[in-house]
Amino acid sequence: MKTKKSEFISLDHLVETEYGKSGQASRDEFEVGYQDFKLGFLLHEARKQQGLTQEELALKVGTTKSYISKIENDVKEVRLSTLKKIVEIGLGGRLHISIDI
Repeated sequence: MKTKKSEFISLDHLVETEYGKSGQASRDEFEVGYQDFKLGFLLHEARKQQGLTQEELALKVGTTKSYISKIENDVKEVRLSTLKKIVEIGLGGRLHISIDI
């Protein structure tokens, strides 16, 4: 019995094929954009998990629904102090930051 060759490729392989190897300008630009997207997605998921609307979260941290939406949708960058406030006060969590070298 012949087996069919898998048509699936890893995410790492796809990214390398589309954006080049780590250290190349196009890849570095992609990585920065991906990290911003990931942050917005993580905040969105955490807010939903807490059962909060964007407006409710905004009220808890003293900002606007529009600002929360812009962060979640990667339209606006967020300051570290504001991110900490959103996570700790608004979501009742703890913010962990790491640096990989």
